Amino acid sequence: MKMKPHWEKFGLLYCPSSTGRHPKLLTHAANPLPVWLEGDVYRIYYSGRDADNRSSVAAVDINIVTREIIVEHYAPAFEHGNEGSFFADGVSIGNCYEVEGVRYMLFMGWQSPCDGHWRGDIGRLIVNADLTLELDSTTPFMGADSNDPISLSYPWVMQRPDGDYDMWYGSTADWDAGNGEMLHTLNYASSSDGHHWVRKGLAVPYVIGEAQAFSRPTVTGSTETGLEMWFSYRSGGGQSYRIGYARGQDDHPWQLCLDDSGIDVSSDGWDSEMIEYPYVFIHGERRYMLYNGNGYGKSGFGLAVWIHA
Repeated sequence: MKMKPHWEKFGLLYCPSSTGRHPKLLTHAANPLPVWLEGDVYRIYYSGRDADNRSSVAAVDINIVTREIIVEHYAPAFEHGNEGSFFADGVSIGNCYEVEGVRYMLFMGWQSPCDGHWRGDIGRLIVNADLTLELDSTTPFMGADSNDPISLSYPWVMQRPDGDYDMWYGSTADWDAGNGEMLHTLNYASSSDGHHWVRKGLAVPYVIGEAQAFSRPTVTGSTETGLEMWFSYRSGGGQSYRIGYARGQDDHPWQLCLDDSGIDVSSDGWDSEMIEYPYVFIHGERRYMLYNGNGYGKSGFGLAVWIHA
């Protein structure tokens, strides 16, 4: 019997060492984001945490073909903000895109007030030519409004062939959808210049009790040939994160196809309890996925390759 297309796991690619760490990067390697350096080597940015669970952006250079660690950068590439800032309690990265020759990295900025519920806004970093990072603005790139009144997360932006831009991002509709799990959907926005966005609401359908808490979409393909999206999600039935899949022909509508994600938890090891925060990219003629496993990235991130079967 012919196998369905699926992701072949190459195993754990990187996990931070337990000693000699920068105090802002003691644990975790969440939300891996690859930026090509040369040959088969990528600088993979990720979110590491300090002793207070606040996340900052770190980086490690890895040859993804040989899976050799080339350089493990000690200091953060970008630190969480000061008290009162929209990213005071953490920076969780999404993806990069370019506007008029300037490369930007989008992120979710966390706030965890002592007298309220945690929440997030979307921020933007400038990726300099030497791959250092700097904050684009001290105010959110996209914050809560009448379309997204509670909390935003993990944006993914890509440019269309006509020059316009698409964005898919997370938006909280309710902290409790009636089953103890939040309703956090994947919404859509468009832009003609990459800076100013028109929010258009729900993009990917949700199903209460099956897929209702989404995060970190990663999109491939084109509006002409059809789009594919992988994302992490929780069912609302007590299950930890899994990686899901959807198909779309244009901005709307997307079709939820959870059984076609091609990847699941392993029977044992670093990704046996949960898998989440995927990032899909093309290198050479192969499609790769970086993703996290147990502990929301505490066990590091792994690598998989797409097998058409």
